Amino acid sequence: MLLRPSDAPLSDEEVRRFLETHAFGQLIAPGAGRDLPVVAPSHFAMRDARTLLVHFARPNPVWRALEERPRALFSVVGDYVYVPSDWNAGEEAPPEWGVPTSYYAAVQLECDVRIVDDAEEMARLLSELMRTFQPEGGHEPVRAGDNPYGRQFGAIRGAELTVTSTRAKFKFGGNRPLAHRLAVAQKLAERDAPLDAEAREHVLRRSSR
Repeated sequence: MLLRPSDAPLSDEEVRRFLETHAFGQLIAPGAGRDLPVVAPSHFAMRDARTLLVHFARPNPVWRALEERPRALFSVVGDYVYVPSDWNAGEEAPPEWGVPTSYYAAVQLECDVRIVDDAEEMARLLSELMRTFQPEGGHEPVRAGDNPYGRQFGAIRGAELTVTSTRAKFKFGGNRPLAHRLAVAQKLAERDAPLDAEAREHVLRRSSR
């Protein structure tokens, strides 16, 4: 991922907030000696600023890659929009000679991976996931043992991802003059297509700094 100074996160808090509100990504496991990595899409929960929790079905090929090498990249992308050429021309060119671009946020987390198979630890991991995605409850406690949840543990495995390095990019026109960014923000409000409001919020928030 190309990282330019104008697209750098404003703070660790910006990255944390993005991950908390975009809790779906791809676990990319290179394994050892493979032509291509194994890519496994998943929701995730953050135990803390440096720990992610996931689980997959036991037959998922990602487990073999992680057993070969317990390292992975977790990639999260969101709030992506297409900025048409005429919006992006700026003052230096007529609209018909503008160059289109994409606005988006992306975070890539390099991780050490620890596979979770122990039933008691699996119960704790799944409980954390449930609290993240279903805080209203509406389910029985997740426990190991002879109960409807515990009897399904054999069909899944969990993983604890410890973040060792973070790359983050917030590409929202930071290399362009303030007036240009505000004009694009207005265009996003007028178009009001999927994710335009989210992208506009990034533009305005980052422009205010």
